Amino acid sequence: MTRGSTARHAPVAPASGTWGSERLDLGAYLRRIGHRGAVGADVATLRALHRAHVSTIPFENLDILLGRPIDLDVVSLQAKLVTAGRGGYCHEHGGLFAAVLEHVGLSFVAMSARATFGDDAPRPTTHMCLRVFLDGQWWLADVGLGADGLLEPIPFADGAVATASGGSARFRLRERAPGCWALESSRAEGWLELYHFTLEARLPIDYRVFTWYTSTHPRSPFISRVIAQRVVADDDRRFLVGNRLTRVGRAWQAETQEIMPSDLGEILRRDIGIVLDPDELDALGRYVVAAPLSGRSAGDLGPPR
Repeated sequence: MTRGSTARHAPVAPASGTWGSERLDLGAYLRRIGHRGAVGADVATLRALHRAHVSTIPFENLDILLGRPIDLDVVSLQAKLVTAGRGGYCHEHGGLFAAVLEHVGLSFVAMSARATFGDDAPRPTTHMCLRVFLDGQWWLADVGLGADGLLEPIPFADGAVATASGGSARFRLRERAPGCWALESSRAEGWLELYHFTLEARLPIDYRVFTWYTSTHPRSPFISRVIAQRVVADDDRRFLVGNRLTRVGRAWQAETQEIMPSDLGEILRRDIGIVLDPDELDALGRYVVAAPLSGRSAGDLGPPR
């Protein structure tokens, strides 16, 4: 195999039902993301579902702050992200999307990545992404990076660049070392690495371990401040981190405002698409706190160290 290439053969499929697809209500999921087109094992379906998922289901950590466990079984993921109209973080998004792809009949491999956001410090492999095989080609699919991430999947090839139709955000996949790949985002200062990963396959049990860490570790960013994000469109990305609401437009031009705890309900409803009851908002008020962003990205969460 030459540098910059990946095997063209399809992956060995995991055991039937590995991702819980037999318990997935695909119709309810498609209604949730607003997809009314055909669904098949093809690139058009992958693109459409990926875009609709990312632009509809928010990235958020609110249940962690409310003291609720993060359950990754499909029934729990559907109840939260589909039925309740809520969002989640990467393991929840990725687990739900994996079940959808499995239900549709697509071949894929789940992987774990080190989320760096331009930081050279070592990071744990806590981020979830998928490598999907279609029509003799691999694709990187990632619906769970929040508003910094891909709107559509990107071809899995060294140097591949993706720009969503009508948008200015550009992403590049690069083989940074043999067997180690990086997803990068084009910013004013150049290409910013979002995360890097190897091709080792992961199983649902692995993400249960990862999510226990990210939802409980004292230095995890997910336990100390409100985080809620949404890609409304390619050039309309919204980040709520602590007491800062950032709206990112064309060419990653950002406008940031500080909010008060009393603003939280309206911000979540208007900018993120989440509606909470008054008791939940009261409980979350103490997490609307100042927290300096740890990286160059407008939405960098500062992955746990």
